[in-house]
Amino acid sequence: MRRFGRTLVTAALAVTLVGGTAGWASGDSQTAVTGPPPGTDAWQADTVSGRSLPDPATTAPREVAAFFAGLDDAARHRLLRSHPLVVGNLEGAPLPLRYEANRIAVAATGEARYASLAAPGRQILAFDPRGRGQVVEVFGDLERSEHVSVIVPGSDNDAAGYDTRRKPATGPAGMARSLREATGAESGTGSGSGSGGSLAVVAWIGYTTPVGVGLDAADGRLARAGAARLARFTAGLDAVGAPDPVLFCHSYGSVVCGLAARHTDAADIVAFGSPGMRADTAAALRTGARVWAARGPSDWIADVPNVEFAGIGHGVDPTSAAFGARRVPAADVEGHTGYFVPGTQSLAAFATIAKGAAR
Repeated sequence: MRRFGRTLVTAALAVTLVGGTAGWASGDSQTAVTGPPPGTDAWQADTVSGRSLPDPATTAPREVAAFFAGLDDAARHRLLRSHPLVVGNLEGAPLPLRYEANRIAVAATGEARYASLAAPGRQILAFDPRGRGQVVEVFGDLERSEHVSVIVPGSDNDAAGYDTRRKPATGPAGMARSLREATGAESGTGSGSGSGGSLAVVAWIGYTTPVGVGLDAADGRLARAGAARLARFTAGLDAVGAPDPVLFCHSYGSVVCGLAARHTDAADIVAFGSPGMRADTAAALRTGARVWAARGPSDWIADVPNVEFAGIGHGVDPTSAAFGARRVPAADVEGHTGYFVPGTQSLAAFATIAKGAAR
């Protein structure tokens, strides 16, 4: 009974903190964007060479890959011109086709906030303008790289603000560029020429993230929706022959990764600045991946109560001994977003993990 009382008090504290009465920023409640991409109805009403097109909602990425392998170039390009939003978001479709489809889809919105995503050389692997928008970008040559890393970000990330100027090495794109540079691969967006070294990094804003640090950030609702999309994304990587990825999961993104872990074929999962992964231990994630965790000494995430009660809170601190993750050194990390800053211990360790060289 005494233990139950302590749990209630701790849960009440978590709700109070998340509600903003302790000085936290409040956030607006978000509606998760789920399901197949816009234009799916028109896509399914179409055919190619008398064949039905794969259902984006139910067809496995490997089956999608097999479908496109059976088409000639003319048929493929006819589909991308007619259905760019579907082809651009279809896991298992050929990567160059998706890049081209998303350039068309971005331009078709006519919205200035997305215009930079269609610039020459950008490798936009997914683009969905619904809600605040979702975007996935590839840095390096995903078709030929020996190693692939995926940045899974937390709150306040979307397609509309993706190219907003930020401090160097922060934000999904900044983290991706910094990681490639730290591994010796060339920086920049790459052109698919194979000149970017043996590591490709994906900045993945493939889910609806919370806004601010409010109830959405303390709840698992958006993370559950994101986990399903992350699992399908990694299945899509597998379908096109990419190596098993390393997932770098920041803040609320680590909640997404925790829920998706057992449904992915990730080689490593790295949680940093994490409020919890909705599991009591690394073993409870039920993944074959190695699980790593990092937290800097001035990261405010340390003030978040590590509880999960009535759906609020995300559970055990992944950097605690009880959780059982491998620790990543982060003693020189400043703040909540400084983990990829050049020269930090954390970035050096991340680069080693990304190259598959960590022991």
